[in-house]
Parts: sequence; C-alpha cells; structure tokens
Amino acid sequence: MGRVQGKVALITGAAKGIGRETALLLAREGARVAVTDVDEMEGGKVAEAIIAAGGEALFLKQDVADEAQWQAVVAAVVARFGALNILVNNAGVALSGSVEETSLEDWRWLMSINLDAVFLGTKHAILAMKETGGGSIVNLSSIEGIIGDPNLAAYNASKGGVRIFTKSAALHCAKAGYKIRVNSVHPGYIWTPMVEGFLNDTEDPAAGKEGLVALHPIGHLGVAADIANGILYLASDESGFMTGSELVIDGGYTAQ
Repeated sequence: MGRVQGKVALITGAAKGIGRETALLLAREGARVAVTDVDEMEGGKVAEAIIAAGGEALFLKQDVADEAQWQAVVAAVVARFGALNILVNNAGVALSGSVEETSLEDWRWLMSINLDAVFLGTKHAILAMKETGGGSIVNLSSIEGIIGDPNLAAYNASKGGVRIFTKSAALHCAKAGYKIRVNSVHPGYIWTPMVEGFLNDTEDPAAGKEGLVALHPIGHLGVAADIANGILYLASDESGFMTGSELVIDGGYTAQ
C-alpha cells in the first residue's frame, strides 16, 4: 500500500472500464484523484466510491477534445490539491472500418478524442508539473498502435500516433530537465464496456468474443485490473528509470 502516497492524479475517461479501475487503484495506493469524464453520473459515482473508502477525490466533467476544458480542469486540480503529479490519458473511443469505409468526418471525430486529446493533456500537464517538481504522464495506446488491422484504419492511426508522440514528449521533458516521465501502455483486448459494446453490435457477440480470445496465446481476455496495475507502476516512483517506453500488456498477442 502507499505506492503513490501523497501524489495527485488526474485520470480521463474514468467513469468506467480501465479508467475507473485505475482511479480506484491509485486512490487505494494513496493518491488524491481527479476523475474526469463526459458521463457525469458514472464519473461522479467513482469519485464518491473513493471518498466513501476514505480517500480524496474530485469529479470534473470534461470533453478531452476541448483545449479550454483541459486548461480549466488542470487549473481546478492544482487549485484543489496543490499540484498535479500524475496524468493518465485514458479517454478513448473505437471505430471499425477499413480505409475505404471510413469517412473523413468519422476519422476526425476519432482523432480528436484518441490523439488530439492526448496531445492536449500531455501539453497542459507538462505546464503544471514542471512548476511543482515533475511527474509521470501515462498515455493509453493499444496493441493496435503496434500492429495493423485491416478493419481499424482510424483506430490504428490514432493509437500509433499516441505511441510515437509519447516518445517525442518524453525526450523533450528529459532533455529540458523537467523530471517528467512520459510512457505509453499497450493493452490487448480487455473485457471493458467498450469491447463488450463493440461485440454487441456484431451479428454473433458470443462467437466474436471467442474469436478475440483466440487471438491471445494466454487463453483469455484481460480485465481492467490488468491494465490498472501497469499504470500504477508507471505512475509510481518504482518506474523512475522509464521514459519514452512502451508497456505492453496483451496476453502474448504481439509476441506472435
């Protein structure tokens, strides 16, 4: 216990799935947590659960594609807790479609949340963290940021962008002496509301789930806690020699 004791963490997309699990875990490990999401009801419940368990938390409604909201959210977190030590850029959306099937409108919508928002969050977190002694930024990419899928053109591009952008930001912070580390996490298929919803839109969800399981040599899909544990490591001082790195948590998916 206490692996991030006294630190202040901001987690986007924290109303459900990986974001929710990460918020609860970091709080249990001693962080004061700012939970953000567009879903006020579920996001508020996460903050309430942290407080009920004896932790400190704040919920803020946030559209991560809006720069003005990033500025307001970071300012609110610093005003409430006195600093920002950890940012987890978790908010994201999925969209299936090949390059031929994807419209420019859908492409730009997905990029605004999966890639533009990671840029905005990283930028404004750096501005805050460098004033208070540094910190750790964890950007959620995917196995789809490492390998390609013919039916995930926009998603592949966004997650690949997160992967290499993270390295650029990490090098900038390291060379500037900010004491800010920036790393990316690459989950395999994790049983979250996003994946469940994606499968429910198919003709045979059960068969679809079996197909996803078969892609992972370990023999099952991951759960949100698998990824939250990796995020905790990167957020903590235990990973003090890691920056610009990729933490792949995928049940062997990309080892094939």
